[in-house]
Amino acid sequence: MVLETLNPMHYNITSLVPDTMPVATVPLLILMCFLFLIWNHEETSSIPGPGYCMGIGPLISHWRFLWMGVGNACNYYNKTYGEFVRVWISGEETFIISK
Repeated sequence: MVLETLNPMHYNITSLVPDTMPVATVPLLILMCFLFLIWNHEETSSIPGPGYCMGIGPLISHWRFLWMGVGNACNYYNKTYGEFVRVWISGEETFIISK
């Protein structure tokens, strides 16, 4: 009786999952990939600035303003992208206009 409970064939997990499970997961995975692509699609802006990239761009630009200060961060973005730049501060799209 002890040997029967230790037998790995006694607890075969594949016998518990129906055969239709892989057939149902393929459309579900395709749908999830499609929704992920739609969620990450961004409109191309004519205004230069850091990319959105699933929300990482706004986090990085906000962190840069907190870490470097407003003046140094503005100088960095002006050197990198030009006189008119789009950044995110506290999750809000902000435009930096300077010369």
